[in-house]
Amino acid sequence: MRTPPRTLFNTPDIELWPAWLLRARSNGDARILSRATWLLRRKRDGGYLAAALAEGLMPLVPRLPREPGLDDALDLLDTLPRGGDATDAGTLPLHRLAERLDALGLEAGAYAASTGLGLVAEPVALTLAGFDRYRRPLWLLPGAARAWQRMREAAARDEVTLEAISGYRSHDYQLGIFARKHARGLTLAQILEVNAAPGFSEHHAGDALDIGAPGEPAAEESFERTPTFAWLQRNAPDWGFTMSYPRGNPHGIVYEPWHWRHAPSDAAG
Repeated sequence: MRTPPRTLFNTPDIELWPAWLLRARSNGDARILSRATWLLRRKRDGGYLAAALAEGLMPLVPRLPREPGLDDALDLLDTLPRGGDATDAGTLPLHRLAERLDALGLEAGAYAASTGLGLVAEPVALTLAGFDRYRRPLWLLPGAARAWQRMREAAARDEVTLEAISGYRSHDYQLGIFARKHARGLTLAQILEVNAAPGFSEHHAGDALDIGAPGEPAAEESFERTPTFAWLQRNAPDWGFTMSYPRGNPHGIVYEPWHWRHAPSDAAG
């Protein structure tokens, strides 16, 4: 029996998901997903667009040919490696990001200068690194995924549990965070104290993840008082992980003891 694919493939507008990882939203979806290898998913809102079946592409929305970015997604689908394994396939272009930042009232150059953060491109391919606390697929670059899994195993041997809270996030996902917080009444300045602007988050690169401890709220400063955090401080560098936003960091981002990034050159194991 062929191993199901464990790679997420990216285009600017559409993701190619392994169909077995997606939840059916209706009985019809369940029947289709059970037969599909890949599912084309709109990045902007997560909408299911089409399923790649053995007999061809099955549209799941009306007027599929008019869907923005469909040609790019179909071109990628036609060139996927055998088995659908993640490869070093490069990154997506950044040319559309300025328009999205303008809509938020941000200018990329000014924001970069004021924070010291750089633009972060999305990878074309990410690998499944397990599942997060909420049973969502955790997507990371292949090297970061291997390091995360080995670090979790090492922590477990020390009777410490590392929980993933979130990994890769697309530019569109980050835009959604801003939209939801703005709808709750937060100002742009308030949101930027906690979240990097779309296009500037380390999560976009697929080598960063938020880590939690069982029974602890996600992404709260109280995480620093847990045995899990103490273990990470002692051991995470051995696996190439460093905390990105300590207290007093130069980027103006609040202290984030839960946010760790994988940098292979730092790894000793």
